[in-house]
Amino acid sequence: MYLSDDMERSFEMALFEGLSSKLQETINKMRGKGRVTEKDVKDMMREIRLALLEADVNYKVVKDFVNKISERAVGNEVLESLTPGQQVIKIVHEELIELLGNVPSKITFTSTPPTVYMLVGLQGAGKTTFAGKLGNMLRKQGKSPLLVACDVYRPAAIKQLEVVGGQLNIPVFSMEGVKNPVKIASEAIKHAKSKQYDIVIIDTAGRLHINDELMDELLNIKNAVKPQEILLTVDAMTGQDAVNVADSFNQKIGIDGVILTKLDGDTRGGAALSVKSITGKPIKFAGIGEKLNDIEPFYPDRMASRILGMGDVLSLIEKAQEAFDEKKALEMEKKLRMQQFTLDDFLDQMQELKKMGPLDQILGMIPGMNPKVKNNIKIDESKFTRMEAIINSMTRKERTNPSIVNGSRRKRIAAGSGTAVQDVNKLLKDFEEMKKLIKTFDGMGKRGKKALGNFKMPF
Repeated sequence: MYLSDDMERSFEMALFEGLSSKLQETINKMRGKGRVTEKDVKDMMREIRLALLEADVNYKVVKDFVNKISERAVGNEVLESLTPGQQVIKIVHEELIELLGNVPSKITFTSTPPTVYMLVGLQGAGKTTFAGKLGNMLRKQGKSPLLVACDVYRPAAIKQLEVVGGQLNIPVFSMEGVKNPVKIASEAIKHAKSKQYDIVIIDTAGRLHINDELMDELLNIKNAVKPQEILLTVDAMTGQDAVNVADSFNQKIGIDGVILTKLDGDTRGGAALSVKSITGKPIKFAGIGEKLNDIEPFYPDRMASRILGMGDVLSLIEKAQEAFDEKKALEMEKKLRMQQFTLDDFLDQMQELKKMGPLDQILGMIPGMNPKVKNNIKIDESKFTRMEAIINSMTRKERTNPSIVNGSRRKRIAAGSGTAVQDVNKLLKDFEEMKKLIKTFDGMGKRGKKALGNFKMPF
């Protein structure tokens, strides 16, 4: 990932971007206030109400949310507080966590395998892809999953699941020529028991709209296989419609949890903020990208912190732990102590960082990251590829000691990598900035923290 100087293109719209920006702007007016009046609270609530309604949050949900904050914000816990402005922000944060579900809701397992998960939802909501993502996640936890193709209506639905399963090396159960999804599901359970699969994920058919035929079929599958959990996938980009769909499915067949897909493309956030209140069912997972490992358990407290610009340090640490090789990290620490950080190490660090996911999502997890500042940073993914080409065009001696790369060497490297001399200059400058940045982190004290503000991100 390489920051573009010429601002060639903008980020994809980030999760809750519009809502987050407006809410942060509103609560920041309160921050540091030594005195808070009822009028201050009233003005703040008006802005929060408008921001939530514009984000397509259900009207009743907005009304209840604002009333709860207003009631607490004009009470003694704020008016008699030494830091009333901060206290109001704390109340907004707590109520937002409550709205999103309060505590994370994890999927459950049966005491006797296999555990059966039945995925339901409208056509195009992302059930098939999520089946693979869920199977992949559970396999990493030591489980042995089986995907089951029960969508016998949509053209190429079975093939799509087989492709997903093939990419992840997860087996797929299907019955060629059989058009009865209840029979397929029942036979899949028998197959799983005989082959000792401990997880069965059933991908059911969807429709473009809710109808009685769809619901009857899902009820028949439910009665036949008695799933541990029925998980509803809904497309977050459909906003309030996603909440209506969730409510209908819950009333007609009963669901145990909701998976919000395409959250990375939803700038409004209404579905995530409404679904728990309307259905009473928790959001269990958030689909945050198209790759088959782009799945996150849904943590209400972390999501509330992200929305309000308080960062999400825990998720940031988890992503780093998953992406970074511990042995490499120890080797890197040793090299830094001995002042042996080279361009090869720089490239390794960029590649490790890339594994953590899109940089805009990573930036959103940093506490205090102003959404306007974040949105002004433009990323050109192709420049990372150019950076690799430039480093690979250097000799081993040049990569180890970049200070020897003079004018003639820069021209040779640019020609060899198919880039311009300016690109080579930029890379070398960024490398030096990275060395300074790492050195600052290494000796981080009060002075170090202050100095950190002088550096720009070098990638």
